[in-house]
Amino acid sequence: MLENIKPEDILFIDIETVPAAPSFEEMKPDMQVLWEKKSQQIKVENQDPGELFKRAGIYAEFGRIICISAGIIRDRNPFGFRLKSFYGDNEKDILAGFSTLLSKSSKGRDLTLCAHNGKEFDYPYIARRMVINRLPIPSILDNAGKKPWEVKLLDSMDLWKFGDYKSYTSLALLTSTLGIPSPKDDIDGSMVSDVYWKERDIRRIVRYCEKDVLAVAQVILRFMNMDTIPGDRIESVTLFD
Repeated sequence: MLENIKPEDILFIDIETVPAAPSFEEMKPDMQVLWEKKSQQIKVENQDPGELFKRAGIYAEFGRIICISAGIIRDRNPFGFRLKSFYGDNEKDILAGFSTLLSKSSKGRDLTLCAHNGKEFDYPYIARRMVINRLPIPSILDNAGKKPWEVKLLDSMDLWKFGDYKSYTSLALLTSTLGIPSPKDDIDGSMVSDVYWKERDIRRIVRYCEKDVLAVAQVILRFMNMDTIPGDRIESVTLFD
């Protein structure tokens, strides 16, 4: 599986997103109206748009990115892993920093991106927020006109399906199934909005995001039937303010 891709040529990523405002009432009036319309598609009986607003972060039109973490495999026997995160309140700076990393990482290698559920979430979300923030979309994320073999985007969830499109497999379930330490030992995605808007603990979110990136890398190595990355070979170069 994945015989034609070198582990060292994969940039593993994950993003964390939140609603664009702390609450439904604090959104711009026109966006409140549009969220009310959008929420009609996802609500269950007796739920109002305000209650559903915590879920707004999964939509690029109503949310924003607060963290992008990336990791790359280094060395072999055993593998090493280096993590870097871009995070904070300024989404444009986060996206610009990540774009620069993509450019640097592409030099001298045939770079491929990999995320869990990346094709449905991470990749299009980043591209849409790039457009919203008036930033150029990195070539690796711009698939317009590309032939299938020219697309350099892997998805660990998509790979696990093996052609079976009936169900969604979470990263937590997949890591548990494969005997890989869970990245959800502190918080999960449903808690990120409150941790950001109420607790104001961005560091906790960054650590969670980096754990997801590492977990995806471990999953891909298992798919390749290779040894996983030992704990003492993992390095984060993220600097907290």
